[in-house]
Amino acid sequence: MILAIGRMQQDSTKAIYSEYMRRVPWAHELKEFKESRPLNRLERSEKESRMLVNAIPTNSKVVALHQDGKMLSSNEFAVKIGAWCDLGAPCISFLIGGAEGHSSLVLKRADLILSFGPMVWPHLMARVMLSEQLWRSAAILTGHPYHRA
Repeated sequence: MILAIGRMQQDSTKAIYSEYMRRVPWAHELKEFKESRPLNRLERSEKESRMLVNAIPTNSKVVALHQDGKMLSSNEFAVKIGAWCDLGAPCISFLIGGAEGHSSLVLKRADLILSFGPMVWPHLMARVMLSEQLWRSAAILTGHPYHRA
């Protein structure tokens, strides 16, 4: 499950995201939440973080995407997902915050805080990158030739 602040509105972004997620063999869902724009930065981050945390399914493993998180190779990411699945995790929730990022509420709830690198990525691009890495993880775990590294 991907829980994200903001809505994909550009057809090109939606198309790329959809193409990768179409290939992912696991059940998945995208839940998008409206940004809390009229609030100040701290209030916005807190409100959006509460929305995300409240939407996490029971017993879900949680991955928070955050610029200060841990950087993993594609293989390491796949191994982490595979291990959680092998241990019977009923769901893995990926949380993508809004422009103000995640509050401590999300970071404390996360089983993994993940970074796509030291650069800041637009939140819509983070969805596309996550969708590709989920497909790549499935390819790695099933021995599909997509991942050639």
